[in-house]
Amino acid sequence: MTSIIPASAHGAPGGGAAVAPRVRGGAPWSAFLLRRLGGVAVLVAVLVLMTFLIVRLVPGDPARNLVGLTASTEQLQAVRSQLGLEDSLGQQLVNYVGNLVSGGLGDSFVTSQPVSRLLGERLPVTAELAGLALAIVIVVGFPAGMGMAAWQHKRRVRWGDSAFTTVTSLGGAMPEYVTGTVLIYLFALKFDLLPAQGGAAPSEIILPALSVAFAPMAIFARLVRNETSAVLGKEYITTAVSKRLPSWRLYLTHVLPNVVTSTLTLGGLLLVALLGGTVITENVFNVPGIGTAVVNAILQSDYPVIQGIILVLGLLAIAITFAVDIVLGLVDPRTVSAVRSQ
Repeated sequence: MTSIIPASAHGAPGGGAAVAPRVRGGAPWSAFLLRRLGGVAVLVAVLVLMTFLIVRLVPGDPARNLVGLTASTEQLQAVRSQLGLEDSLGQQLVNYVGNLVSGGLGDSFVTSQPVSRLLGERLPVTAELAGLALAIVIVVGFPAGMGMAAWQHKRRVRWGDSAFTTVTSLGGAMPEYVTGTVLIYLFALKFDLLPAQGGAAPSEIILPALSVAFAPMAIFARLVRNETSAVLGKEYITTAVSKRLPSWRLYLTHVLPNVVTSTLTLGGLLLVALLGGTVITENVFNVPGIGTAVVNAILQSDYPVIQGIILVLGLLAIAITFAVDIVLGLVDPRTVSAVRSQ
């Protein structure tokens, strides 16, 4: 009798993931990479154009902000000419792209500081905040989702599933500024356990990281629960259970690898979302990252700073998505093989 359990479920190397046959030859990988790189090139071009145009929609005149309301018309025109705002929109775009090609992001209209230097100072703070938030999401959300699915698979308690769905739905809909305000009230004002002001010290980054991670953690836990429940319903899992495998071996070698593969793409999207969430959270906790920098730049109509920050965040999102595609292709060769049919 032929077993219905995949080869990996019989103890093949690499755990219990149902792995498709590996693709031989480099042609599928070449087509896969070319397709992904082509998509990246298009996204970068669109991002550059959007970052240039979006700042022109921000109300206010940066030259007027610099010279003040009492400046004469001649002074205003001189500053506008110095900043390049008197050039046509097309010429400004050419200058912007030229600076990017030469490796520069321009200088701040307000401080005359290179935007690249500002990013070098503030980006590590934001990266640390997003990284810690992602660790919280994974460390808490993954076990919670798998544990709930395992408990439901064994106990079949309807109220538990409903309660978990309700809690994670409400948590996933919670905006960062609401979560941050609640955390400040509880842990900083009421119980005086942690500082309300964000910073670089370990105690100063805990509340901002929890604020950023709270909603994605709830969403991630719910999706992991759904993926785990789907894996537990597979025929090869039923067969493995009938063989009376220990629970730890069943979940570690057969369930976990399949759930990790299916949630890999979600992890990349969560990291992109966490980078966006830091912009709001940094302003709630006054963290000196790129979130507070971009808000100040918008208020001052500081075009180069706005463009530079949005461009870097966009490039990071594109790079993370591309990296997830590559890792997914390595983990699951079926992703690469699918290029042939496209």
